[in-house]
Amino acid sequence: MSQPTSAETTGRFLVLLENNSTAAGVRELNRVAGIQVATTADTVAEQIASTDGVIFHELGIALVDATPDQLPGLNRAIDEPGPVLAVEAERVVHAITTTDADETASAAAVDESVFTWGLQAVGAGLSTATGKGIRVAVLDTGFTVAHPDFAGRTVTTSSFVTGEAVDDEHGHGTHCVGTSCGPRTPASGPGYGVAHEAEIYAGKVLGNSGSGSDGGILAGIEWAIANGCAVISMSLGATVRPGTPHSAIFEQAASRALAKGTLIVAASGNDSRRPGTVSPVGHPANCPSIMAVGAVDVNRATAFFSCGTVDTVGAVDVVGPGVDVHSSWKAGGTKRLQGTSMATPHVAGVAALMAEKHGARGFELWARLAQTARRLPSPSTDVGAGLVQAP
Repeated sequence: MSQPTSAETTGRFLVLLENNSTAAGVRELNRVAGIQVATTADTVAEQIASTDGVIFHELGIALVDATPDQLPGLNRAIDEPGPVLAVEAERVVHAITTTDADETASAAAVDESVFTWGLQAVGAGLSTATGKGIRVAVLDTGFTVAHPDFAGRTVTTSSFVTGEAVDDEHGHGTHCVGTSCGPRTPASGPGYGVAHEAEIYAGKVLGNSGSGSDGGILAGIEWAIANGCAVISMSLGATVRPGTPHSAIFEQAASRALAKGTLIVAASGNDSRRPGTVSPVGHPANCPSIMAVGAVDVNRATAFFSCGTVDTVGAVDVVGPGVDVHSSWKAGGTKRLQGTSMATPHVAGVAALMAEKHGARGFELWARLAQTARRLPSPSTDVGAGLVQAP
C-alpha cells in the first residue's frame, strides 16, 4: 500500500482496478477483504457515508472503508493475479489560496476598465472564441447559484460533500467559476470570464470550510466525464515533500479521463516563498497526466508563492494570471484573490476556447495549450511552456 507522505489522511482507502473491470473488482474486494461496494456514483455522497465503499466506474477506482484486519487482504491482492492494481490512503485536500489581494494593485498597473488584467494577459478579449457549446467542470467549494452576474447562464450543479448543498458559503469555488466561465459585461466592474459562453458544471468537492478528500474529487471527476465535460478545473490539493511519489491512482484517473476526451488542469500549489524557498508541485497536480498550473503576476513574473519543478516527480506545465485576480464572490459580489487557484481557471477557460475553436479534446487539447503558450524569461522549472494564450 502506498502511504501519502506529509499529508493528512481520512482513514479510508483508494483502490485502483484494471480498466473496464468493475464487476471483477466488486467480486475481488469482497473475496479478499469482505468489503461490499456500490457500483454507481448517482448518489455518491450518501454511498460514501453509508456503505463499505463505491466504485467510480468511469475511472475504475474504488473508495473503501477498511478495518485493520481487512488491510492485509487488500495488500495481498496487489501482488496476486486479478483486478486490484494499487491501494493508497485517502488524503485530505484543501482549496489553494494565499491571501486576499490588493483591490487597487492591478488597476494601477493595467487599465481594467473593460477587462481584468488576467483576460488581457491570456488574450481572451481578442479571441473570436467564446466557449459556446463546451462544458467546463469546476470542482471546488461549490457555486453561488443566485449570483446576478450569471443570470440566464446554463449552470449544472452537484454536491459531493455529505450534508452540504452546492451553494458556496466559502467563496473560493464561485471565484474560480467566474474566472473560467464568468461574464464579459457584468453589472459593474470589468469583464472577468475567459470562456464566457461555456456551459458551467459546478461540482462541490470541498466543504464550506474549504477542505475535502480524494474521494470527493474522484466523484467529481467521474461526474464531469459522464456529463461530457471537455475540461475539469481543480484549484485544490495537498502539500507534498520533495521526492514524494505522485499518486498512482490519480495518475490513472487523469490518464483515463484524457482517453475519454477530458483534460484535467490543477493548481500547482502556493507553498513557495520566493526567492528563498521553492516548494514542489502538490497533489494531485504532480501527476504527469494532470496539467499543473503555476501563477504569474501582472508583470509576467513568477508569483512568490507559486510552486515549481524541484524534483523528478512533479512539473509545472503552464502558467496563468494568479495575482490580484478580480472575479465573482459569494453572496453575489466580487473580490480580488491571489494564488495558483486563480491561475488554474484562466487556463481552464483558455482550454475551453481552444476546444471550441479547434474541436480539440484530451491529448490534443493539452498539446495545443502548451504549443501556443507565450514563452517567458523565467526558467521552465517555474513556468513550464509559458503563459497560456487564447486562440
